[in-house]
Amino acid sequence: MLLADLAACSTAVAAASARNEKTALLADLVAKLEPGEIEPCIGFLIAKPRQGRVGVGWATVSGLAVQPAKEPSLSVTELDSLLTDLSQTTGDGSTASRRHLLTGLMQRATAPEHQIIRQILTGELRQGALAGVVTAAVAKASDVKLTQLRRAVMLTGNLGVASRLALVDGAEALANVQLEVGRPIEPMLASTSETVADAVAAVGAASVEWKLDGARIQVHRHGSDISIFTRNLNDVTDRLTSVVEVVSALPVDRVVLDGEVLGLVADGSPQPFQDTMSTFSDESGTPSDSAVAMTPFFFDVMHLDGVDLIDAPLSERSAALDRIAGEHRVPMVITSDPDEAAAHSNQALAAGHEGVMVKGLESAYQAGRRGKAWRKVKPVHTLDLVVLAAEWGHGRRTGSLSNLHLGARDHESGDFVMVGKTFKGLTDELLAWQTDQFLRLKTRESSSGHTVFVRPELVVEIAIDGVQRSTRYPGGVALRFARVKGYRADRTPDTVDTIASLQARLG
Repeated sequence: MLLADLAACSTAVAAASARNEKTALLADLVAKLEPGEIEPCIGFLIAKPRQGRVGVGWATVSGLAVQPAKEPSLSVTELDSLLTDLSQTTGDGSTASRRHLLTGLMQRATAPEHQIIRQILTGELRQGALAGVVTAAVAKASDVKLTQLRRAVMLTGNLGVASRLALVDGAEALANVQLEVGRPIEPMLASTSETVADAVAAVGAASVEWKLDGARIQVHRHGSDISIFTRNLNDVTDRLTSVVEVVSALPVDRVVLDGEVLGLVADGSPQPFQDTMSTFSDESGTPSDSAVAMTPFFFDVMHLDGVDLIDAPLSERSAALDRIAGEHRVPMVITSDPDEAAAHSNQALAAGHEGVMVKGLESAYQAGRRGKAWRKVKPVHTLDLVVLAAEWGHGRRTGSLSNLHLGARDHESGDFVMVGKTFKGLTDELLAWQTDQFLRLKTRESSSGHTVFVRPELVVEIAIDGVQRSTRYPGGVALRFARVKGYRADRTPDTVDTIASLQARLG
């Protein structure tokens, strides 16, 4: 397939307003792909090339002054090969080598192909084709059940791989996909409840677990081989040697665990989330403060010694975890009594944690889904939002980009809808960091130069007192007393809170 065909489809999808229209356009495209084109093309459609980051940033791409070709000749597979070459270009002189490779590619690309190549390389492809829409399109094109395809995506952790199975071999191939120890799966996500009593009323008999303010991890062990993955399925095993030591000592041979890792100070209380993330991101895996240890706590088990447990009820998974996790089990109680659940929540808060998770005992592990069987309850409401723009500060903040423009995700279009602004909760250190980041992500400025618009890549956790109706913002909702808790390097823009979820809070 020519890259020009993909570019034309992307333009048409961006212009379509209805989700079913976007799905139909994408289904028509993917149905025409050859087997070897499926995985790279799916990655391009969601702006996540299978090579990951290839060492090319916005400055490099925007700095290429190349006249576009008049006729299309580039194929999808040629772009895929070029990205592989870019990812393997390292060491001295690599910047010049990457520029040379990109220049050669752009000389063969037409103007529409120039645009989509830049969008793919910078992760800025915003035509409303989030992974959910592309998944629906693949199911339509391959005539398989959407639920079956979603399950394969969950278990492979890769939409491109699952799409190839569906489009080439059909439903039977998808049915044969099983959990594989060592291969990460999409994590299960939680909905939100206002109170512990609301959560218990919604799920019934529940496991009420402390909600730790750490970084989500998924751990795989097969004998002495141990792998640790982030929420986004990135391998961070080398960074978490203390977690490897803990998992090595567990009384198991094969296991897949879900949990959190966080720093604990000498008295056992948690360090601030930003400090945990700083250590978590340290490639050495060694905390900068010797008094702080990165400690794992587990709340679920998806496989244990040859038995897959993702379809087993939580009551069975919880019992299995009790047998093996020891002191690294997240504190929990099983109850249907809202008062007992609230008391457990108060204990979590007193220990310095965020609140509780309330999980239905009969629920399966719905990998990759934000199911209603898991409910998070925090005394302070928090949202994951993206930064759309920032304004230059005044007074002591002169020279810093301060006031954040915040966006929630529109599930239907895939775009982001502004829901408020805030400059509260920003330390001097955070101001300096975000100013550097925003200038790197800058797309344009307002006519006055006061506001810098950025690519919607940075996810920020915002604490709020609630939401209110608003005619100021297009979504009809605005945040009340918003303040920054911290940036979430472990989150991606396609997982932030939706405008529909904020509107639902209005009642």
